[in-house]
Amino acid sequence: MDPSAIRKLDEVVVNRIAAGEIIQRPANAVKEMIENSLDAKSTSIQVVVKTGGLKSLQIQDNGTGIRREDLEIVCERFTTSKLQKFEDLSTIDTYGFRGEALASISHVAHLTIVTKTRLEKCAFKASYEDGKLKGDVKPCAGNQGTQITVEDLFYNVPMRKQALKAPNEEYQKISDVISKYAVHNPQTAFILKKFGENASIRTQAKSTVENNIKTIYGSSIGKALMKLDIDDDILQLKVSGFITNVNFSLKKSLFVLFINHRAVESTNLKRAIDQVYSLYLVKGTSPFIYLSIEMNPANVDVNVHPTKHEVHFLHEDEIIDKIKEAIERILLGGNASRTFYTQALLPGASTPDVETVKLNESYDKPKQLEYKLVRTSHNDQKLEKFFGPNVSRNASFNESTGNTSSTISSATIVTPKREKVFRDTKLTSVLNLRKSLEDDCDRNTRKILSELAFVGVIDRVQALIQYDTRMFLTNTKVLCEELCYQLLLFHFGNLTRISFQKPLPLVELAKLALQSSESGWTEEDGPVDELADRIVEILLNKAPIMREYFNLCIGEIGVLESIPNIIDGYTPSMAHLPMYILRLATEVEWDDEQECFRTFCRETAQFYAKMALTKEMTECKWEVEHAVYPAIKQYLLPPKNFAKNGTLLQVANLPDLYRVFERC
Repeated sequence: MDPSAIRKLDEVVVNRIAAGEIIQRPANAVKEMIENSLDAKSTSIQVVVKTGGLKSLQIQDNGTGIRREDLEIVCERFTTSKLQKFEDLSTIDTYGFRGEALASISHVAHLTIVTKTRLEKCAFKASYEDGKLKGDVKPCAGNQGTQITVEDLFYNVPMRKQALKAPNEEYQKISDVISKYAVHNPQTAFILKKFGENASIRTQAKSTVENNIKTIYGSSIGKALMKLDIDDDILQLKVSGFITNVNFSLKKSLFVLFINHRAVESTNLKRAIDQVYSLYLVKGTSPFIYLSIEMNPANVDVNVHPTKHEVHFLHEDEIIDKIKEAIERILLGGNASRTFYTQALLPGASTPDVETVKLNESYDKPKQLEYKLVRTSHNDQKLEKFFGPNVSRNASFNESTGNTSSTISSATIVTPKREKVFRDTKLTSVLNLRKSLEDDCDRNTRKILSELAFVGVIDRVQALIQYDTRMFLTNTKVLCEELCYQLLLFHFGNLTRISFQKPLPLVELAKLALQSSESGWTEEDGPVDELADRIVEILLNKAPIMREYFNLCIGEIGVLESIPNIIDGYTPSMAHLPMYILRLATEVEWDDEQECFRTFCRETAQFYAKMALTKEMTECKWEVEHAVYPAIKQYLLPPKNFAKNGTLLQVANLPDLYRVFERC
């Protein structure tokens, strides 16, 4: 079979193919024309649609208009007032730049322009077909600005026309486009309506983004909005926007994204935000997100896709992480009043009158009948409490380091007993540290913790507790660390000890720590053996202080004999013991009395709060429920930032539920 001859396509065919890439449906045409109107500094844009835009699309603005002498070429491809050379793409600050929009529309529809500039005495009317002026430019009456009418869209591309949705669906897509641009451009008034009907979208000029979101998307979204702002000089990044709190959700995602004022899509950014919200929202629901991202135009490639809905930009991973972190902070900070309604959890139950309560407000118990409350009795008991975890009490080293120490793994812990004699301290440094804890205590959070009912362990970091009819997701690690820090100060000089039947050589612990990637040791820091000897020397020198005040005992030959017993029934993970020893030598401020006690207690608290993977989950659960949280309930003075940073996160408010969390 002979090969077919290669022929040059007719120019009309080429232009119609190119037009199909840019104008895929009526909504694309509307987007292109709205962007032209905004580039023309319009403060009012009105769109009238007939038969979903297939029969007629008309857009009218009050912008600068088009000069009479430019009307002859305005619909020719690659004619634009916004770009002169390729390098201008790196500084482009207008929506349009290719000069293809009107040309593409004219190749697949009948297009008419009526326009008037400020200096001209009358308006001018011109019609176009296949990018060419059809007939003469005629003077006519008209106001300043431009009116573009697109009729019989895709009349010459029947396959494209048949593939489109029903008129109402096409109208909805047009509405989606105008909604996004109206939100992002509150200085401009937008009107959208079907021919012969009232407006379905109407916003006012000189409005605000927040008001337009409420006007277009509804008051329920408006009430749930939280402001987002990022300004990063290093990434040359500015982000402003609004996101909904975790009390609000949609069945279908609403993600409005503008980069350098251009409506675009970013699958990676959307996925990252969805991951954040997936921790809070019911599966299958989504938030409302509006983001306006501004960055150096030189870092953005807008010339990626004919429709300009996709852009590429530098430092994408860093920018997405920055936005993700900001959203996480906002959700944690604004989630104290999260409410779950009974009807959503128990189908058929009556909808309760739920009072939203924040962590920084008073938690006075409502006067309700007892049978309407979830049981939160402090006397609730489980039999397992009295038996303890069925696990070995031998210390073990963290397998993740790749090392195994028989010295550590064979060191059996001796159960301590609390001393009966209590010695109070008169050291001003310790009294000052105690007072700072008391002054920073948040009384409302303290009330929650002092009356908590433990619900269950989620993992090694998080747990669920209940206060009254409210349920909280808690960060056990943060709570445990703060508790240990406070107990070290308030039991100063009165701590019992956790002893090792076989003392542990400090030099071996130090070497294990230095060989761990967590230490950050490199060969430039010096030989491991020399550094380990120096660590032992420092700790031997400070051993009397640690023994006297904290019952951390180091023998004269450089062996660790015991560590403080801070929480009765709780043993720290010995996998982290080597790093703790290293940090005692390097991170404690031994030369200043108050700083010495503060930093020692902080480092010790951090060690005790870490739950190693080598500790059996059964043991972890028992210690968390029967040792850590009872001590939190009795002793912890929660600092004020716990009410804001997500340490306690209210996840449900269930005033009419009865015995849902009742336990044996």
